[in-house]
Amino acid sequence: MRAWIFRFFVAGSVFLGAGFQVAFAQEVGKAVLINTSVTGNGRTLATSSPVHRNERIRTSSTGLGEFVFRDGTKFAVGWNSSVVIDKFVFDDDRSAKDLSVQAAKGSFRWISGRSKSPAYKIATPAGTIGVRGTAFDVYVGPGGVTAVVLLKGRVQFCGANGCRDLRRRCDFIVATPKGGVSDPARIGQDAIRKLRNARALPFVTGGQRLSQRFRVGNDCLTAASLVDPKTGQPGSNTPGSSNSQTGSPSSGPSSGPSSSSPGRGDTGGRGRRGDNGIGNGGGDGSPNGRFSDIFR
Repeated sequence: MRAWIFRFFVAGSVFLGAGFQVAFAQEVGKAVLINTSVTGNGRTLATSSPVHRNERIRTSSTGLGEFVFRDGTKFAVGWNSSVVIDKFVFDDDRSAKDLSVQAAKGSFRWISGRSKSPAYKIATPAGTIGVRGTAFDVYVGPGGVTAVVLLKGRVQFCGANGCRDLRRRCDFIVATPKGGVSDPARIGQDAIRKLRNARALPFVTGGQRLSQRFRVGNDCLTAASLVDPKTGQPGSNTPGSSNSQTGSPSSGPSSGPSSSSPGRGDTGGRGRRGDNGIGNGGGDGSPNGRFSDIFR
């Protein structure tokens, strides 16, 4: 009899503990859009579902979730992704003094909210992203390879070989857990191919379409999809060129300096020049004017 009572007491305690854990889990935001299958700690999420601290959000091979945190931060989770909202410490009712997430795999978009920039931190297998009032995309692939594309503001990535700053829209870095962080380079078709995953960075390439509130300019789609990084010219099936800031087409060649003259190039869809004064059109804009093969 006593053994039965003891087992009943233990089972009841476990049940009540689980109930209290759910009831008192810290709500840090809510889903504003859910497409196909998205779960949070195993429960199926729907539009308006709350999300909580320490909750692991997973998406299916076609899943897409858009979330708004309590400080106004917007966070999109693309297909085949897994991420944990690791910490959310409130500063006041409208901001956080510590907001961090652990991005394990997949593709994400981050748009900062009202909190001060030092409050934000995103951890990946290859290093940590420090946010500076910023919008950016992140991809975490097999082996922890991590790519970050800057859309607005500034971001710093710190890995095994130190830190790199992204300061120009549509620049990106790639990092690996052991190899460290690459120098910033201009995003383009070549960079996308070298990630060895056609589904990487879907918000940049157009593989997945976000709602209007999660879009930032033209999302670097022009640089990634339309400009040939080797020639700096539009692809063979693309008429004219496009301005990376406004997305407006241009029927003719650049009116700026020729690609053989020194100085900085057009800041539109034709890209910037490298520091050696040799224009690279829609190429990388890295200090040597070429895209570094950071995957070798």
